[in-house]
Amino acid sequence: MKMTFRWYGSENDQITLEDIRQIPGMSGVVPAIWDEPVGAAWPEEKIKAMVEEIHAAGLEAEIVESVNIHDDIKIGLPSRDEYIENYKTTIRRLSKYGVKAICYNFMPVFDWLRTDLAMKLEDGSTALAYVRDLVPESAEEMVKQMEDGANGKVLPGWEPERLANVKELFAKYEGVDDKKLFDNLVYFLEAIMPTCEECDVKMAIHPDDPPYSLFGLPRIVNDRDNIKALLDAVDTPYNGLTFCTGSLGSKPTNDLPAMIREFTGRIVFAHVRNIKFMNEAKTDFHESSHLSADGDVDMYEVLKALYETGFDGYMRPDHGRAIWHHIAEIGNPGYSLFDRALGAMYLNSMWETLTKDDERGVAHFGNLAK
Repeated sequence: MKMTFRWYGSENDQITLEDIRQIPGMSGVVPAIWDEPVGAAWPEEKIKAMVEEIHAAGLEAEIVESVNIHDDIKIGLPSRDEYIENYKTTIRRLSKYGVKAICYNFMPVFDWLRTDLAMKLEDGSTALAYVRDLVPESAEEMVKQMEDGANGKVLPGWEPERLANVKELFAKYEGVDDKKLFDNLVYFLEAIMPTCEECDVKMAIHPDDPPYSLFGLPRIVNDRDNIKALLDAVDTPYNGLTFCTGSLGSKPTNDLPAMIREFTGRIVFAHVRNIKFMNEAKTDFHESSHLSADGDVDMYEVLKALYETGFDGYMRPDHGRAIWHHIAEIGNPGYSLFDRALGAMYLNSMWETLTKDDERGVAHFGNLAK
């Protein structure tokens, strides 16, 4: 397992590579190129500069998040083939500079969504939160609400130029139901898999976040059944999964450890975070510290399942509260330095315990023998 840290780049992130390097057990960062239009091929010179900057700081850059998918691919328009060719070009260029995996999602219109980007918790920290009844009536209001809470940052998946005409974008998705969106995802994956195999780059799809239909948009990656259908439809190790405990954990019917065991060998990336339900129906949640006791995701059982199944991919502490009132915390919502650093240490300590107790055959951790 390699512990990583999402990084928005020196021009977009108040957190520096030097800061990240000082977190014990951190092997690398998960970067992206943010100033290219969705659907365009990432320029080789920008990829080279990004990777060289990270390497110069003593960190790896083996996985990127995200090479976003153009809406024409998701909708299934004739123009999708042009954008798929651009995607193949990006894969080849990333591979040339040592990238081995791409985290992406296939959510229509909105990459992710919260109703509060800085909900104040009892301990005085703030966290991302989703309350179903606070979702605005219109998509236009939702865009404004997210932008207003973004600390002046451009949120990933909420590019102003793409969402400037959100009504027209929604109109393009008319008639795109779960089946059509799924078919369009399979079309995309089948088209790029030969390039992925040629370049040895794995795709790792991120689940829907949150896992509920919003504004009538389809949701096709949010539970055991539809994930299995996708992995079976394009049955190759290069069609993999980003296992996000927060996204999947916010759908209470998901059994996370069981899903990890079922999808052994297909989990490329683990986004590990905790959420706390706020109502009896378990539709509303806020994000919490990584500690199991602070939320409704049992981090020990998640890490144990990953360990027992031989997970050797990438992991990152996913999201974090804004804590300790430090100026560096006023940055990308959900991507603080301090709470994610605490999360990385917590996850690494559990992984070390699992590893050493496996070697020693300690009974109270169960049968961890490989």
